[in-house]
Amino acid sequence: MSDAARPGSPRPATPGAPLNADPAPTVHPLVYRLVVAVMNLPVLLSGMHLEIHGAEHIPPPGTPLVVASNHVSALDPFLVARALPPGRYIQFMAKQELFVPVIGAIIRAGGSFPVDRRSNDVQAVRTALRILAAGGTVGIFPEGTRASASGELQGGVALIAAKGRAPILPVGLSRSGKRWVIRFGAPISPRGGIKAVTQELGRVLQDLAGPLPAHAPLP
Repeated sequence: MSDAARPGSPRPATPGAPLNADPAPTVHPLVYRLVVAVMNLPVLLSGMHLEIHGAEHIPPPGTPLVVASNHVSALDPFLVARALPPGRYIQFMAKQELFVPVIGAIIRAGGSFPVDRRSNDVQAVRTALRILAAGGTVGIFPEGTRASASGELQGGVALIAAKGRAPILPVGLSRSGKRWVIRFGAPISPRGGIKAVTQELGRVLQDLAGPLPAHAPLP
């Protein structure tokens, strides 16, 4: 499902890349809001509630942003989308296996796009850069799969953020009793090299997905 801030120009620094050959995937706002609302129903009907911390770190809509979150459940994309402020639509890079008839059409209407996780999907990267060039928000789960056993992050987040000149907004998801806790961290600059940025993102996500500090205020 898109909309990110400093640093630099919103135009991706990708020499020779034909970003304007095709338009960026668009978001149908009504479909987007409906899907997010419906997919959050299981949380509400089970008596759980969302706690959102660090919302002050979210850059204003209309600026390019890469949102990177840990991945613990199938509901993660919709929980993150629900936690973002109005006007910032997140467009997720989703595994291509989800793009089957009907369901795939709904996913595309929400602005998300497929990625082949078995290879270096250049087309998916170009799609993400077109979204960023339009001032949109790209959502990626850098672990690649839910609850990755190794905990190792893929470098695609840092690569896309660097080429798209967009900061990375880290998001930690965790569940505690009847609470889903969503914690936004301070944006991470894409400058500094793919390996260094990926390592920093890994450290921050591990902290954000951990237990809340005892002094953390209630939202």
